[in-house]
Amino acid sequence: MMLNFLDALRTAGIPAGIKEHLLLLEALDRDVIAWKPEEFYYLARATYVKDEGLLDRFDQVFARVFKGVLDAETIEADIPEDWLRLIAEKYLSAQEMEKIKSLGSWDEIMDTLKKRLEEQKGRHQGGNKWIGTGGTSPFGHGGYNPEGVRIGGESRHKRAIKVWEKREFQNLDNDKELGTRNIKVALRRLRRFAREGAASELDLDETIRGTARQGWLDIRMRPERHNAVKLLIFFDVGGSMDPFISLCEELFSAATSEFKNMEFFYFHNCLYEGVWKDNRRRFAERLPTWDILHKYGHDYKVILVGDATMSPYEIMHPGGSVEHMNDEAGSVWMSRLLHTYPAAVWLNPLPRAQWDYSQSNRMIREIMNDRMYPLTIEGIDGAMRELTRKR
Repeated sequence: MMLNFLDALRTAGIPAGIKEHLLLLEALDRDVIAWKPEEFYYLARATYVKDEGLLDRFDQVFARVFKGVLDAETIEADIPEDWLRLIAEKYLSAQEMEKIKSLGSWDEIMDTLKKRLEEQKGRHQGGNKWIGTGGTSPFGHGGYNPEGVRIGGESRHKRAIKVWEKREFQNLDNDKELGTRNIKVALRRLRRFAREGAASELDLDETIRGTARQGWLDIRMRPERHNAVKLLIFFDVGGSMDPFISLCEELFSAATSEFKNMEFFYFHNCLYEGVWKDNRRRFAERLPTWDILHKYGHDYKVILVGDATMSPYEIMHPGGSVEHMNDEAGSVWMSRLLHTYPAAVWLNPLPRAQWDYSQSNRMIREIMNDRMYPLTIEGIDGAMRELTRKR
């Protein structure tokens, strides 16, 4: 099976060799990990994968070869699992939906949820008060309410202001070539060529001149010419961004090949105090946003990629994040980012005609000073022109 695994990695384009294979076998022989599927996964990934852009391909190969032996991580909660099973779906007419009133402010909704957890003793379905399924209560899933907390299940109306669950997101693949050519052309507007670093490239003209002048072979080297623009890209992942994974992969692949000085990070919905580089480890290996702002200089350009579709609470209210209790609102962190990096744009995969339907989209555009562009060739071209103007 191990040799089949190696062959599958090579077939997928991951440069895994015998040296890495023997290293993995030696590590297993010396019991450097506990005999758990998850620990074997991370050991194999650390041994074979040298490029973060190959993480998603490795995950696909691993799942195929070992047939899902790695169990998905789960999250503990005080809510019985059977409460989260959808017993029945209730589809309401537009007139019925208008009759349902939200509880009011963020604090009222969260305080009410706390009381429900203390009072409720069993599973509930189809009602308008308790935590359950298929009803009009603000808490649960499978029904309808203008504002509430979704507990389990899948998003249907995209009205939840918070989500009580742990979701798995997918890393982007930087080898996505189909359709990237035009994106690369648009990205090339953001260029500033320079020769920096070690002398690794033959300078043919100077070699000829030096040889003619000296009378013997005089080889001259020079640093490689490359795009000196420094770029940070922040990708929104999960939830409403899932339909745009392929498009984001094309952008990621094109940007990786065009910019030598590029760093990427992931976030969900809005920027908060932490970002991450591996979606499988986004809870265990978060990078403080403060560290990003202090590590990379003001000369970096910034691109944020997301649909800006979320609850307004996620932007304006502490604790508004759907995944954790954030001490400061997303707008605070967005302002800090834009203060540190004046040259910043937002690329939105949604068509421009749909932007005004979302209150959160209007709020993000206001924070970005209207520097939001559609994730199209024309939109990327406009965004790169904007970044070029900002010095």
